[in-house]
Amino acid sequence: MTAVLFDFSGTLCRVESTESWLRAALAATGTTLTEPQLMRTAAALEAAGALPGGAEPETVPEELAGAWADRDLGATEHRAAFTGLSRQVALPGKDLHDVLYDRHMTPAAWTPYPDAAPVLRELRERGIAVGIVSNIGWDLRPVFREHGLDAYVDAYVLSYEHRMRKPDPRLFAVACAELGVEPERTLMVGDSRAADGGAAALGCRVHFVDHLPVAARPDALLPVLDLMPEAELPSV
Repeated sequence: MTAVLFDFSGTLCRVESTESWLRAALAATGTTLTEPQLMRTAAALEAAGALPGGAEPETVPEELAGAWADRDLGATEHRAAFTGLSRQVALPGKDLHDVLYDRHMTPAAWTPYPDAAPVLRELRERGIAVGIVSNIGWDLRPVFREHGLDAYVDAYVLSYEHRMRKPDPRLFAVACAELGVEPERTLMVGDSRAADGGAAALGCRVHFVDHLPVAARPDALLPVLDLMPEAELPSV
C-alpha cells in the first residue's frame, strides 16, 4: 500500500447532534424556544434528515426528490435539498433554515474522531500519501485546517467539484491520479459500503469503520496502520 483515501463524515469526523445544531442556530439569531419546544423541534429536524452528515430522512418529499438525488453534485443542489428538508419543520423564523444550513459547514459543527489526527500523522511519517474522497456539496477544507488535519492531507476530491459521486469509480480514479498512485496499491477507508465500496471496482482495497458518535469510537482507525508499511529506518 502506498496511499490511503479517507471518507470525511462518519470516518474522520462526526457532525454535531441535531440538538446542538439547532441550539447554535437559535443562539446565532437570538431566537428562543422553551426546552420542550426545542427538543420537539430537534426531533422533527432529525426525522426530516435536515442535518447534512446526520440521520437520513425518514421520507423525502416528492418535490425534493430531484434535489435529493443530486445533492452531492453541486453546491446549489446541496443547499436546496437540505434547506428543503428543514422547511418541512416549522421554525420560529424563516431565516433559520439558511442559518442552520450555514452552521453545518463551520468547523465548530464537526469533531474529529480521537484517532484521526494520530493515524494521519503516522501515515505522513511513513511516507504514505493521503487523500480525502467525499460525497459533499461544500468545501470541507476549512474544517480540516481548523482541526489541524490539513497538514496531513495531500489531495481533496469532493463530489461537488467533479460533478460525480461515490460509488462512481471515476471519483476514486481522480483521487489516485492526483496522488500519483496506483489503485491496486491504495486503501479506501469509509463508513458506507454502498458508497465507499465503489473503490473496489477500481482495484482499491477497502476498509470499513462504523459511523458512531465520537465518544463511542475512539480507535477504529488504528487498524489502518496495520495495513500500511512501516517507516523506513535511517541508514547508518
